[in-house]
Amino acid sequence: MTTVIINGYLGKMGTEAVKAVTADANLTLVAQTDKNDSLSEVIQAKNPDVVVDLTHPSTIFENCKSILKSAHAVIGTTGLTTEQLTNLDTLAKDNNKGVFVIPNFAIGAILMMKFAKEASKYMERVEIIEYHHDKKADAPSGTAIKTAELIAEGNSEINSTPLDETEIIEGARGATKNNIPIHSVRLPGHVADQSVIFGAQGQKLTLSHDTISREAFMPGLIVCIKKIGATTGLTYGLENILFSS
Repeated sequence: MTTVIINGYLGKMGTEAVKAVTADANLTLVAQTDKNDSLSEVIQAKNPDVVVDLTHPSTIFENCKSILKSAHAVIGTTGLTTEQLTNLDTLAKDNNKGVFVIPNFAIGAILMMKFAKEASKYMERVEIIEYHHDKKADAPSGTAIKTAELIAEGNSEINSTPLDETEIIEGARGATKNNIPIHSVRLPGHVADQSVIFGAQGQKLTLSHDTISREAFMPGLIVCIKKIGATTGLTYGLENILFSS
């Protein structure tokens, strides 16, 4: 039986996580915490196997350092820098713990990214549009960043030919990651959607994933909780858990 703490249980994602963990016969929810609680004190008192953190980019790094002193960490909050990820990998290995940093727990979104990497080998250009609710704290989304990284792995030459264009309004063409434009939309009514649009001579290919509710994230989260105990160090991205040999 794996014991679990959910940190950030008052948020919409945290509420679903509490329900999912409670419903699983192989998991035991030993505590649920939020911003007004002392996470380190609760961890010390409950001694969980795994802490799931679903809080905020401004607190996630310090939270994770506290978690990794004695428990495995499953992180569902985006916004960590490359330097912070490297530091967490070192800390996890030093403490013989695993840390999963998961930009998107939805298995359908992971398949979209996997297919985008494959499609990149055959297409000339690509852009990403990601849509989230208007309370999301960071932009672009971790999913969009990860998608751009995977596309670049599949085809480092994609978008390599410069376009003859001028931005009349600065930022009109979006931000770029690995030379791939990313456009972030923040509107009420969205949960988390993304479209990857490829273009080639005489054709286009669109790969899309739409999250209808946060229940979509729960199967992936449960997989992470159950698998992290066998790992040490940092694993970034659900695809490296689902598709690992």
